[in-house]
Amino acid sequence: MDNTCEICHQHAPADCYLCDGCVYRMRAWLRELPRQLPLLQDSLQPDTGPARRGSSGRAHSPIPVRVDVLDLLGPGHVVLLDDPHGDQSAGVPISALLAGWARYLASEHQAVRYDRHGTQRLEPCNGAVPRRGTGIAAWCSWLTAYLPYAVTRPWAADMYKQLDDLVHRVRGITRTTPRRHVMDAPCPGCSAFALVSKDDEWHISCEACTVRLSPDEYAEHRARIMPALAAIALQIAAAQQAAA
Repeated sequence: MDNTCEICHQHAPADCYLCDGCVYRMRAWLRELPRQLPLLQDSLQPDTGPARRGSSGRAHSPIPVRVDVLDLLGPGHVVLLDDPHGDQSAGVPISALLAGWARYLASEHQAVRYDRHGTQRLEPCNGAVPRRGTGIAAWCSWLTAYLPYAVTRPWAADMYKQLDDLVHRVRGITRTTPRRHVMDAPCPGCSAFALVSKDDEWHISCEACTVRLSPDEYAEHRARIMPALAAIALQIAAAQQAAA
């Protein structure tokens, strides 16, 4: 098996189709989706306001909810149905997509069973059963627990891409973006103070060049360079004070 991530083409661990960075991103998305629910529910009602001048009016009353939000929160199929009349307005709903992947994963995951003679037998799971209901948070928790197995399957990249699309649809409605944190150590490649971490990114990346560091690599780099920078800062401060 080629140990190259099928998403970003970086090195992937043995027997995995995705690298650590892409797996981290999937975990972050599964943590994010339950937190987005209140924002989506608040977005159900269309924005209202005074009529604009020059408007030609409507031939019928507007729908009392936003269809794009309803498409995400409502029931639905795991895959899009044929749409010859163009009635579909979005993709697969959140619950349907998460539950569909959970059931597909469970159908491939081997379960251990003992027959009446005490003989151990391996067979596919009967189904995905979250411990805390079947809501979006429960499915996200279930998928997170089985993610180490999912990334060893040939369809791992498809799961990644569908979650990526889902999260971008959600963020487009709630108008949210992952938090961005500027790191205090300069980049080891270009020396610019442009190293940034994001909530859904495992790597710490430089926005001035192509350097990417793992959290351990950044911690090691920071421990090595910051004492010298602190000493220089003290010297500059002392010189400025003397000059004053």
